[in-house]
Amino acid sequence: MMRRRTTLLSGCTALALALGATACGGGPVAAGGGDKELNGQTVTVAGVWSGSEQKNFQKVLDAFSAKTGAKTQFVSTGDNVSTVVGSKIEGGNAPDVVMVPQVGVLQQFAKKGWLQPLSKTAEQTVDADFATVWKNYGSVDGTLYGLYFKAAHKSTIWYSPDAFTQAGVEAPKTYDELLKTGHTVSDSGLAAFAVAGQDGWTLTDWFENIYLSQAGPEKYDALAAHKLKWTDESVVKALTTLGKLFKDKQLIAGGQKEALNTDFPGSVEKVFGPKPEAGMVYEGDFVAGVAHDQFGKTIGKDADFFPFPAVDGGTAPVVSGGDAAVVLKDGKNAKAGMKLMEYLATPEAAAVWAKAGGFLSPNKKLDLASYGDDVTRETAKSLVAAGDSVRFDMSDQAPAAFGGTKGAGEWKLLQDFLRDPSDPKAAAAQLEDAAAKAYQG
Repeated sequence: MMRRRTTLLSGCTALALALGATACGGGPVAAGGGDKELNGQTVTVAGVWSGSEQKNFQKVLDAFSAKTGAKTQFVSTGDNVSTVVGSKIEGGNAPDVVMVPQVGVLQQFAKKGWLQPLSKTAEQTVDADFATVWKNYGSVDGTLYGLYFKAAHKSTIWYSPDAFTQAGVEAPKTYDELLKTGHTVSDSGLAAFAVAGQDGWTLTDWFENIYLSQAGPEKYDALAAHKLKWTDESVVKALTTLGKLFKDKQLIAGGQKEALNTDFPGSVEKVFGPKPEAGMVYEGDFVAGVAHDQFGKTIGKDADFFPFPAVDGGTAPVVSGGDAAVVLKDGKNAKAGMKLMEYLATPEAAAVWAKAGGFLSPNKKLDLASYGDDVTRETAKSLVAAGDSVRFDMSDQAPAAFGGTKGAGEWKLLQDFLRDPSDPKAAAAQLEDAAAKAYQG
């Protein structure tokens, strides 16, 4: 039932909730502000969010209602956004706006002719307030369809400050230092890393950070588009680097076997739960939500992060994920949907969720003071500062058969590699076979 990693930003309660297609209407329309140009109109928004994420997004929708007079309705789709949205379009019941969690799905929607290009107003705001890379990820064949409202910073390694103090270590600056730090932590009584191998997506994220830093952004883009084969020497090199960590029993809590039986929330528990087994866990900024909400940790004091370190003299990577808002042509109120898009593009809209927590915005104009704690402020600052060097999660750019299916494609093959990392070349060949089939399909 694990959700896609781009939608895990608030961690916490959302993880424990079933993802049934539930609808929840907006609260009463608030008084004050705005010209109420949309009085009496309803905007329907579909997205994967549930639990606290859905509640916090509803606050943004309520602020839009207060400004424009529109009512809003949110429909939770569960993970299979494209299937749910496709069936709603066929049934004549299309939502006006969809929050899309993968670049591949946005491209699929655009190619099917489901999407309306963003208005000039929204596009001008994107040009002024977002790094060009976010516009590129929201565009298909040069037309802007998607607005990246919510982002994930997936180049953060979370650690227990107590474990680091006990081991006498500080945050490492390079990947080699990271492994040395891990051995020192291990010598002091805790394993270095909790690895969530049961969820194949976490392993793709490990690979992507190493690959982006080691091979560089151009090769990353080529591999993401499958213009470069997975048998390329750069892939074998990244797998070899990752394999050093995977096969080191001192570094992984419980070794490879236990890692393969540990899911994402379980990996956070091994570091921040009542019985710590490891000093560090790698994953995105959403680790903070789980550490705080499930284990009562104060972020910045009991749980902190350092940036994923540079590999082999490369630049420290910044891998991101995110949710893009798109307007469907077949929505009953696509015009009002576009007004919502124009609102979501503003720092004002981002500030509503930033205050509530469990959120990062790629909007450069959002005041960092809007975030509720220093750690979130730092992750947001790092994401925005990375500008056009940010790269979107590679597996989210791939066809789902390769990059987003449990027990198949990249997820399964990297689990196999975690189980036995002795032959990176063979693993690269298997990845290429799976990728070739998926990209042809």
